[in-house]
Amino acid sequence: MRRRPMDFRRPVRRRFSNVVWWTLFGILVLLFIIIFSKESQIESRPAHGKKSYSHDRIMEGLNITDEILSPNSVTRQLSDQISLAKAFVVIAKESNNLQFAWELSAQIRNSQVLLSSAATRRAPLTTRESETAIRDMGLLLYQAQLLHYDSATMIMRLKAKIQALEEQMSSATEKSSKYGQIAAEEVPKGLYCLGIQLTTEWFGNLNLQRKINERMHIESKLRDNNLYHFCVFSDNILATSVVVNSTALNSKRPNMVVFHLVTDEINYAAMKAWFSMNDLRGVTVEVQKFEDFKWLNASYVPVLKQLQDSETQNYYFSGHNDDGGTPIKFRNPKYLSMLNHLRFYIPEVFPALKKVIFLDDDVVVQKDLSALFSIDLNGNVNGAVETCMETFHRYHKYLNYSHPLIREHFDPDACGWAFGMNVFDLVEWRKRNVTNIYHYWQERNVDRTLWKLGTLPPGLLTFYGLTQPLDPSWHVLGLGYTNVDPHLIEKGAVLHFNGNSKPWLKIGMEKYKSLWERYIDYSHPLLQQCNFH
Repeated sequence: MRRRPMDFRRPVRRRFSNVVWWTLFGILVLLFIIIFSKESQIESRPAHGKKSYSHDRIMEGLNITDEILSPNSVTRQLSDQISLAKAFVVIAKESNNLQFAWELSAQIRNSQVLLSSAATRRAPLTTRESETAIRDMGLLLYQAQLLHYDSATMIMRLKAKIQALEEQMSSATEKSSKYGQIAAEEVPKGLYCLGIQLTTEWFGNLNLQRKINERMHIESKLRDNNLYHFCVFSDNILATSVVVNSTALNSKRPNMVVFHLVTDEINYAAMKAWFSMNDLRGVTVEVQKFEDFKWLNASYVPVLKQLQDSETQNYYFSGHNDDGGTPIKFRNPKYLSMLNHLRFYIPEVFPALKKVIFLDDDVVVQKDLSALFSIDLNGNVNGAVETCMETFHRYHKYLNYSHPLIREHFDPDACGWAFGMNVFDLVEWRKRNVTNIYHYWQERNVDRTLWKLGTLPPGLLTFYGLTQPLDPSWHVLGLGYTNVDPHLIEKGAVLHFNGNSKPWLKIGMEKYKSLWERYIDYSHPLLQQCNFH
């Protein structure tokens, strides 16, 4: 075979070597680019992480609350030390270690200055700047432990402190209740003044006595059972005046309304004078004093008999027989007042009447009440509004169910009712001899073991099974001690200021006083003289 010439083969080799070299050069450039880019990424990562960390630290500094809550925070450590040190300051003062208490207080101030500085510059505390404060506070806290200001001691002392505070609160509550009761029982100077002025007027003004004599023709009205008869037993002239006046102003037929007022010897002349000199829109008013009731004596009335007992007198008037352990409200002598218990003798007081509405002297009448006289009591004696919408107004609230007499005769969940506005069927009362029922229970409570106070508990016993529930709108209670729904007040026929905050007292509830005061003519000369306004 013939070989090619040399000059023909050389160009091929040269072309092949050039391709190889250019390929290798491209690969080297590519590798250089890849390596350079990786190094750039490696260098950029620490810089990025450092920037992010710095940013986060700045953001932490912007919120000191987050810094305090952080478990690794110097700020939190200082705050915890301050809280513990404050507790130790209290214990040190109670232990009369005033020097140590002062040292703790000084260190607390130093630590608080650091925290305040950090909050002001909006940056967290560093370990270096807080190291001294933490160490000094730690030494003081360790010293507190050596002084037995440890957790167990703190708990014991705090318990003792809590107990002492509870005793103080109990004492303050008792005093508040006692002073409130005293304020409620106080007769305002204005009422004293009014009574004196009216008594003077009665005995010095023959015209008033003449008016009474001219009204003797009303005797027939006092016994006419076709009229609307109301009775009030009170020694408060102004309060009784509001009851009569509000009834007269809201009655559709005031000329058919007859009021039977019973008071005591002291207020008898003043009560007669007041109702003689004031116009009542044709309402008939009779005033009596209970001292004139000859049948009202100790041989017939258990309360009067109990008043003669030395132990009863000691309980109500001295307050020393049980070292003052009985609350003052249980010892109020008004609960033995004949004016308070006279409600159980209404048939004897008014022997000619068949039906009567009993009103307390702390009520206001704002509707016509004539419809009450036509209500069917279904053979019951007492028509009253029930108060057992809540469980604490049931019988077990008022009576001692540990006593067998109470437990055997009365259902503890029986519904309670209210005195203050009651319709009494006196015919049925006499037929069932209800007053004797009252005597039975009153005589068995001479030692106050059946109930403690008031006329409602014996009333609940006396009229048990003899009470007809009335519509609640007839009698709205609570205006003397609690908040009452305005809608109930608006719809209520009789508003009752039961409770200590009577509207004629300074402690009366201001928002309800106007409901009572609207029936008082403050321009009356005698009220002006006695500074009523």
